[in-house]
Amino acid sequence: MSKVAVLIPTRLKSTRLPNKPLAMINGKTLIQHVYEHAIKVHPAEDVYIAAGDKEIVDLAKTFGAKAILTDASLPSGTDRIVAAMNEIDPKGEKYDTVVNFQGDGINVDPALNLRLVNLLEKTGADWMTVGKKITDPEQIKNPATVKIALGLRDGEECGRALYFSRSPIPFNRDEKPEFNFAYWHIGIYVYKRKALEAFVKSPVGVLENIEKLEQLRALEQGMSIYALIVPSIKLIEDAPADINTPEELAEAQKFLF
Repeated sequence: MSKVAVLIPTRLKSTRLPNKPLAMINGKTLIQHVYEHAIKVHPAEDVYIAAGDKEIVDLAKTFGAKAILTDASLPSGTDRIVAAMNEIDPKGEKYDTVVNFQGDGINVDPALNLRLVNLLEKTGADWMTVGKKITDPEQIKNPATVKIALGLRDGEECGRALYFSRSPIPFNRDEKPEFNFAYWHIGIYVYKRKALEAFVKSPVGVLENIEKLEQLRALEQGMSIYALIVPSIKLIEDAPADINTPEELAEAQKFLF
């Protein structure tokens, strides 16, 4: 049975919404909401905030969370998670599986983590992630919507990711009216710790650099990524899944999390 660490990467610097983790939503900061969601399904002793700023570490203490201060200049949340894991479990003796629970995911259902951990063990994958079916042809064309190439048959909900792209994939040669084959990638991840450490030590991939998608580095390195296709990732269907803009923050404040 895997021993699972849950890491919540977060930092104050954000181009679209500065100081985002400290944003107040119905009496609590965003980062407190996310942490409290995580400990509903994971033991609190295994949940850590991987913080890029001392202000977040100090805040975490006020609501009983464990926070690890990491270098603010780290290039990604993935790097921040690995840096925190090196502090938490430097010899790799305590945890063999790592959950990346995004620090702005106020409305992401943490129960998804449990499904991904179970599937990581069942499939033997290096990474597990999540996707949704795309039914809107405009979304397929939108480069902001990252697509996953998956060879799923009817009735299957989990399979190996063959590629990720900002372009429409797979190509719909016969122009079928239904889009059952098109999947939108959602950046929720569970990793084998050894695969995660190997990933951050490897150079930026050629395809990763072209598409600006870090998961392509893992594929270039020969790692296996499996994706679970779900109808929704949300706790409250009408609320934003995560907070990236002032508009999403204002919308989230209408709901009780």
